[in-house]
Amino acid sequence: MTTKLETLPAPDKKTSGAGKPKNHRKLRESRGTLAFSRSQRNKALGKHAILILAGGLMIYPLLWMLVSSLRANELIFREPGLWLNSLEMSNYTDGWSALTHPFGHYMINSAIVVMGSILGNLVSCSMAAYAFARLQFTGKKLFFGIMLLTIMLPFHVIIVPQYILFSQIGWVNTFWPLIVPKLLATEAFFVFLMVQFIRGIPKDLDEAARIDGAGHPRIFLRVILPLMVPALATTTIFTFIWTWNDFFGALIYLTDPDMFTVPVALRAFVDSQSATSWGSLFAMSIVSLLPVFLVFLFGQRFLIKGIATTGIK
Repeated sequence: MTTKLETLPAPDKKTSGAGKPKNHRKLRESRGTLAFSRSQRNKALGKHAILILAGGLMIYPLLWMLVSSLRANELIFREPGLWLNSLEMSNYTDGWSALTHPFGHYMINSAIVVMGSILGNLVSCSMAAYAFARLQFTGKKLFFGIMLLTIMLPFHVIIVPQYILFSQIGWVNTFWPLIVPKLLATEAFFVFLMVQFIRGIPKDLDEAARIDGAGHPRIFLRVILPLMVPALATTTIFTFIWTWNDFFGALIYLTDPDMFTVPVALRAFVDSQSATSWGSLFAMSIVSLLPVFLVFLFGQRFLIKGIATTGIK
């Protein structure tokens, strides 16, 4: 009489041991993946360490200027480090009222020039870009090439004829020479940026608007312009930074201290005939950097989006 245990088949040695090579293979793969991930992590840490070191070297002059604005004037160049033994807040109060007018007066002058330049670039450059990107006219490629060539033309080459022209008009010592050229789409960089952006917008939108009876002005205002927000934001940020920091143009056209902008006013702190108030100069330099820092901080995502979407067109 046989039992049920005797009738059961004997275990197959081949089938029972078949899973071992797979397990070893998976173990080796997991070890290789772990080693690879560790090497990647080490490389990433090394890259981040290099970037942090390079960033520290680049930001050191700014930190030194900030620390120097809180030091006494006679200690600024004696102690080149970043350690502060005492705070000299009088540099800010003295620097604010050291010139003919309070420093806020010169910041208002810069703000007037900046706002006029931003408005001029947004209006004129966007209209010129729409013409190059959507309209068909004789000599379009020739004019577009000439426009691109002006990007390589240094500002110092045309400053003399411009000064003669504005002097004959009677605009020297006014803000008009710094604002009016922006109303004539003279910034070829922004025109080219907007042209590339508009070319990436599907023409089907233009055709749909044209079927509804819209002409070029309405298509530009109602269809193209709302879609150009990243490019317009990029133009606004760059125009603000470049115009706020412009020293050469303001120095040439503005000779009356009442009309000085921030860069020219900062130059007034340096006196070649008497002692220079370095503490007040550094303090007002920090104050003048705050608007640029805030604009870049809050507009950074628009700046990156505008450059990225324009570059892939």
